[in-house]
Amino acid sequence: MSATSPGSTTVTDATRAVVQEFLAARLDGDTDRIAALFADEVDWLLAENPVVPWIRPRRTAAECAAQAAELAQHTVPEDARASVGTFLVDGADAVLTGHLSGTVRATGKAFAGPFALHLTVEDGRITRHHLYENSLSIAEACTP
Repeated sequence: MSATSPGSTTVTDATRAVVQEFLAARLDGDTDRIAALFADEVDWLLAENPVVPWIRPRRTAAECAAQAAELAQHTVPEDARASVGTFLVDGADAVLTGHLSGTVRATGKAFAGPFALHLTVEDGRITRHHLYENSLSIAEACTP
C-alpha cells in the first residue's frame, strides 16, 4: 500500500465512498442516485433466472438502476432485509458478503440466503456489478 499525505484520498478510499453511496441509494430506493453512480456501460452479472421478473441482463446505467425499482415492484417492501457481514475494498474493487431475504408479492412466498457482491469503481462510477445469490430460493418464491 502506498503512503498518502494527510487528507489525500486513495483509490481504495474513493471506491469505499462510492460503494457506501450506492448502498445508501439502494436503501432509499433512489433510482436517480443509483443511475448516477453507474458508468454508461456496466459489466453486469447475475445468474440467469427466467422465472424471476427483476433478474435479467443489463448493461447501461439506467438498466442497472431500474433493477432496484423492479425488485421493489415485485417484492413486499416491509419484508425486504439485507445485512452486510463483510465489506472488503482493495483499490478499485469492493466485495460485500451477507444475507438477504424477502417476499415475492405475486405468490406471498419468502426467499432467503447468502449473497456476495463484487463491484468495481473507476473514475467515481461503478463499472462492474457481479451478484451471487441463492437463485434457487428466489426462483421457488416466484413460482406459484
